[in-house]
Amino acid sequence: MEYVSHPLIKPRTVERRSYQIAIAATCLMRNTLVILPTGLGKTVIALLVIASRLLNEDGKVLFLTPTKPLVEQHADFLRRTLNIDAEKIVTLSGEVSPEKREELYENATIIVSTPQVVENDIISSRVNLRDFILAIFDETHRAVGNYSYVFIAKQFREESKSPLIMGITASPGSEPERILEVIDNLGIEDMEIRTEYDPDVRSYVGEKKIEWIKVDMPEELKEVAEKFQEVLKLRFKRLKQLNVFENVDFDKLTKKELLALQEALQSEAAETGETRYFEALSTLAEILKVQHGIELIETQGLEALKHYLRRLVVEGRSKGGSKASKSLISDPLFRSAVLKALNCKADHPKLEKLKEVVLEQLRTNPDSRIIVFTNFRDTADTLLAELNSLEGVRAAKFIGQANRGEDRGMRQKEQVEILQKFRNGELNVLVSTSVGEEGLDIPSTDLVVFYEAVPSEIRAIQRRGRTGRGREGRIVVLITKGTRDEAYYWASVRKERAMYDRLYEVRDRLRKLVAERDLKGQKSLEDFIEASEIRQKYTIYADSREAKGGVVRVLHGMGFDIRLQNLEVADFVVSDRVAIERKSVDDFLESLINRQRDLFGQLINLKKSYIRPLLIIEGENLYGRRNVHPNAVRGAIASIVVDLSIPVIFTRDARETAELIAAITRREQELKDREVALHTGKTKMTLKEQMEYIVSAISDIGPVIARNLLEHFGTIQAIANASEEELMEVPKVGRKTAEKIRRLMRTSYQDADRITLD
Repeated sequence: MEYVSHPLIKPRTVERRSYQIAIAATCLMRNTLVILPTGLGKTVIALLVIASRLLNEDGKVLFLTPTKPLVEQHADFLRRTLNIDAEKIVTLSGEVSPEKREELYENATIIVSTPQVVENDIISSRVNLRDFILAIFDETHRAVGNYSYVFIAKQFREESKSPLIMGITASPGSEPERILEVIDNLGIEDMEIRTEYDPDVRSYVGEKKIEWIKVDMPEELKEVAEKFQEVLKLRFKRLKQLNVFENVDFDKLTKKELLALQEALQSEAAETGETRYFEALSTLAEILKVQHGIELIETQGLEALKHYLRRLVVEGRSKGGSKASKSLISDPLFRSAVLKALNCKADHPKLEKLKEVVLEQLRTNPDSRIIVFTNFRDTADTLLAELNSLEGVRAAKFIGQANRGEDRGMRQKEQVEILQKFRNGELNVLVSTSVGEEGLDIPSTDLVVFYEAVPSEIRAIQRRGRTGRGREGRIVVLITKGTRDEAYYWASVRKERAMYDRLYEVRDRLRKLVAERDLKGQKSLEDFIEASEIRQKYTIYADSREAKGGVVRVLHGMGFDIRLQNLEVADFVVSDRVAIERKSVDDFLESLINRQRDLFGQLINLKKSYIRPLLIIEGENLYGRRNVHPNAVRGAIASIVVDLSIPVIFTRDARETAELIAAITRREQELKDREVALHTGKTKMTLKEQMEYIVSAISDIGPVIARNLLEHFGTIQAIANASEEELMEVPKVGRKTAEKIRRLMRTSYQDADRITLD
C-alpha cells in the first residue's frame, strides 16, 4: 500500500488514492463542493486540503459539522493523522463556556465545532474570522434556509484575509433549486463529483449486495387499515363539500401536495376570514393525522400505531389540544377504528423477517456489525426489545438529542459512548433513526437493514454508505407489498438518478460561468473600517434564544455590536428605556391558546422594566392559522395596545424586523444620546444602581445624565430640592430637562393627571 507523504501528515497514516489527490487539488484552487458517496474518504480529502493550506498559509482552519459525535470523530481523526500539536486541534460545543471558547479561538490552529456555537460567537464578537484561511462545511446539503452554515459562510467570505471554502456531502439532493441554493450560500465556484462506478474510485469500493425482501400484509392488519380508510374517506367527502378548491381529487394527492394545499388554505383564510376555509383547514389537519396512522399500519406495525394513537387521544383530551385531535377522538367512526387496532393481535411480518436476516448474518459471520434503520423512535424501541431477545445479539438504540414529550433523546455523550461500543464490538447491532445516517465512521459494518423504504435520495444514499467500505457489504430493504413502502422505494431510486444528471449539468454550467467572469475581490478596507465604526457605535442586547433566528444575523451583518445573554424580560434591549418583545405569528397565536405561555405576563413585566416597551409580531397570515378565530386575535391586540399601552408593530419577516430594530437603535443611541441599560433583576441591584435607575427613569434622562446629577448633588433628595439654575449646572442638563425634573418633583399627585412631562 502506498501512503501520502506530506510534512504535516504523519507517515504511514493515510493511504494514497489518486481520486482523493485530484479532488484536493481542485479544492485548493477555488471554493469547491465535493460530492462523494459515504465511505470513500471525504474527511481524508479535507485532511489533504488542511495540511496543504496550513503549510503554505499563515492562519487557522474552521471545520464545521452538524452533530457533537461528528465533531469528536473528525477531531480524533485529525489528531491521529496531522503532524501538529494535538492540543492545537480543539473541539467546541455549547457545553464549553463562552469565556473558554474565546480563549480556544485565540490559541488553536484547527477548530472543529457544531455551527450554532460558532454562529453565536461571531455575533457576540468572541471570534474574528480574519485569521481563518479555510472553512470546511461537512454535510453541506444543510446549507439552506436559515441554517447556521449560511450565515457563517457569508461572514467568512467577508472577513477572512484569505478565504477558501470546501463543502463535503454524500448528496446535496435532486431538486435543482436546493443544489443552486447550497452553491450560492457557500460561494461555490467548482464541483467535484464521484460515484462508486467511476474508474478511479471503483477499486476502492467493496461489493454491495442489495436485497429487496417483500412481505405480505396480514389480513387482520388490512382490516385495521380499512377502518382508518373509512375515516379518511369521510374527511375527503367533507372537504369536497366545503368547495374551497374546484376540480381537486383530494384522495389522490400526496402528503407533500396536501401540505402545499394547507398553506394555500391558510392564505385564503387570512385574506377572506370565511368560516369554510377555517373548517377546511381543520379537516385537512385531521386527514394528515389519519394518513400518518395508516402509514404506520402499513410500514411499521401495531405497536408503533398504538403509541401514536395514545398520544393523539391525550392531545385531544387536553385543554391545549388541537381542534383536529378533539374532532377525531369525538368521532364514533374513528373510535371504532382505534378499538379495532387495540384488539388486533397480528404482528407485522417485517419484524420476524428482520430477526431472520440478523440471525442469518451472525451465523455466517459472528463478528458482523449490523445497523437497522427506522424512521420512528417508537419502532426503534420495539425492534430493540425483539432483537435483544435473540441469542448472540447485543443491540443498542441510537437516536437524536431532541426530547419529544415523555420520549427522552440521547445526550451527546451517550451517542459518542454507543458508537464507541459498536466500533469495538461490545455491541454488534445498532437500531438507529435518521441521526445515524450522516457521517458515522463505522468501517466494519457488514449489514445495513432499511426497516422501511425512504422517499429521500439523500437519506437512501447515506444509509447505503454505512456498508461496503473496502470490503463486501450487504443491504436489505424490507418492503410491504402494495403499500407506500414500494412507492417510497421507487421514488428514492428515481430521485437519485435525477440527482446525478442535474449535478453534472450544474457543475458544467458553473465551470463555464467561472471561466467567463472575472472573480470578484474582497471588500475594501474602507468597507471594513465603516463596519467597525458602526459596531463600536451601536450596541444591542439580545436574548440568547434569539441567536437561532434570522433577526440577530441580519443585525450583525449590518454592523451592530450584538451582546447575547439570558434576558429576564424582552428579546432585544436597544436603550435604557426601549425594550422589544418579538413574537413570530405562530408563537403569538400559540400563546393565545396555551395558558402556559403567559404572553400578557411577559408584557406586563416588560412594561414594569422599561418606559418605552414595544411588541413586534413577525410573519404573515396572522388571522388564518392554528384555527384561532380572528376576533380572538383582534381582541388580544386591542388589549395589549389599549390596556397595557404597548405599541404593536407588524413585520413581514426577519429582515424587516431587523431593519426596524436598527432604526430604533440608531434613533435612541445617536439622536437621543441614550445608553443601553438592562432594567432587570431590580431586587438584586446595589443601592447605587437603584438610585441611578430611579433618576434615569425620568423622561429624557438616561444613565449618563442620571450619574451626572447624582455625582453633582449626592442624593435624590438634593436633586428634588434643586432649582432650575442649579440643575443646569450639571453637564448635559439644559433648561428643558431642568424644567421636567422640577415639574416631576414639585407637582402634587392630585394634579398630575393634567400634566405631561413631554
